[in-house]
Amino acid sequence: MKKLFTLALTTLLLVALAACGTDNEEENNGEADQGPKKIVVGATSVPHAEVLEQAVPLLEEQDIELEVEIYQDYVLPNQDLEDGILDANYFQHIPYFEGQKEEIGYDFVNLGGIHTEQLGIYSKDISSVDEVPEGTVVILSRSVADHGRVLSLLQDEGLIKIDENVTPADATIDDVVENPLNLEFDASIDAGLLPEYYNRETDALVSINANYAIEGGVNFEDAIILEEPDYTYTNIIAARSEDEDNEALKALVNVLQSDEIKSFMEEEYKGAVVPAKE
Repeated sequence: MKKLFTLALTTLLLVALAACGTDNEEENNGEADQGPKKIVVGATSVPHAEVLEQAVPLLEEQDIELEVEIYQDYVLPNQDLEDGILDANYFQHIPYFEGQKEEIGYDFVNLGGIHTEQLGIYSKDISSVDEVPEGTVVILSRSVADHGRVLSLLQDEGLIKIDENVTPADATIDDVVENPLNLEFDASIDAGLLPEYYNRETDALVSINANYAIEGGVNFEDAIILEEPDYTYTNIIAARSEDEDNEALKALVNVLQSDEIKSFMEEEYKGAVVPAKE
């Protein structure tokens, strides 16, 4: 009987040890099967998606897989971020981001600034501010977040005056109180179509942000009025508030703010895209 008891106890111990070994193997295999962390980031094509592609190999070194989803508008990237289709997006500047949060109620956070783009005012037929004739049409994008930016450039050149009670960056067309040349404002155009209007409209002033100028083949240095780099309009990585401490997204921001990515921006875009101040 004693021998039988000892044999049974030994068998139980062997089974228990085998079970522990199996559990550990499954746990280790599970960790191995996880592979690299994957993040999906939405971006407009130029320069955002191009910059993100430069970050792909740098993130791979940290075992992070970056998938870039390209968008052609400014609405869907935030909707898809809200819906969980994206982990982050990279297409919008801070005033637009804040305006969208206020207007729609997105629970987003700014994880960090990456770059700013110079806005310019262009014309095919008007070569300088001094040559702007009375009644000239000024074409702006329909994005109200950029109107104050354009109006501020016109005010700096003495073409208009904005109500002094309004912060220039927040100004709208209705805040123009002096307009000696009777400039007419058309703010009904999609931002992506502005290069096309520049190429076809005669005797008009067309405001184009550098990303659309690059994509549309417009040399930003041809602007008759060119904005100095304005970090108020820094383009950012946006994420849901719940992911504020996501380590993979933090790594993404660190890579995009690295000297390697800054050098790429400076060499590729020749001053039209300027790395953000940290």
